Amino acid sequence: MEIPKFVLASASPARRRLLQTVGIEPKVVPSDFDESQIKLEDPSELVQTLAFSKAKIVSHQFPSALVMGCDSVLLINGHIHGKPKDEAEACDRWQEMQGNVGDLFTGHALIDNLQNCSLVKCQVTKVYFAPMSNDAIKAYVTTGEPLKCAGSFALEGKGGLFVEKIEGCHSNVIGLSLPLLRQMILELGYQVKDFWH
Repeated sequence: MEIPKFVLASASPARRRLLQTVGIEPKVVPSDFDESQIKLEDPSELVQTLAFSKAKIVSHQFPSALVMGCDSVLLINGHIHGKPKDEAEACDRWQEMQGNVGDLFTGHALIDNLQNCSLVKCQVTKVYFAPMSNDAIKAYVTTGEPLKCAGSFALEGKGGLFVEKIEGCHSNVIGLSLPLLRQMILELGYQVKDFWH
């Protein structure tokens, strides 16, 4: 069986690092997909639709590749949050998040152009945020880290200081569920070792 090239349709350095950690060196091709055109109320549907849309755009450039698209949002108090647009919004979000519990949804799409098929799935992880003072929120937001992340925090960065615990897949919170990726690769008929470099 021919093994396709692994392409990551994402500009996220965190997703790339996760793949590299497990021996997959992806070709990184950001999709530049306009996420604002997708309006869905259900977080699971939303992230799966966005992940597939990103992978689809990039897949046209690689006729014999396995293209992965991902998208994450945080659901807290019934509100869906992607990346904050500015520091003020990030501070407002942290006022809501601190001392609270949220669900982080990540959509995963794999488009296999060699076999002409695709898989789309969602992973959910529960995140417990620490209580924080206004000063701590402001100091964290000022670092700029929350502006680059869905849910306004990076578990693998300074944001990890303000997460008390998580229930479920920890790599999902960083942007890509490694166990789910393994399952999806198997479902397509490959082994993860096929993509080790």
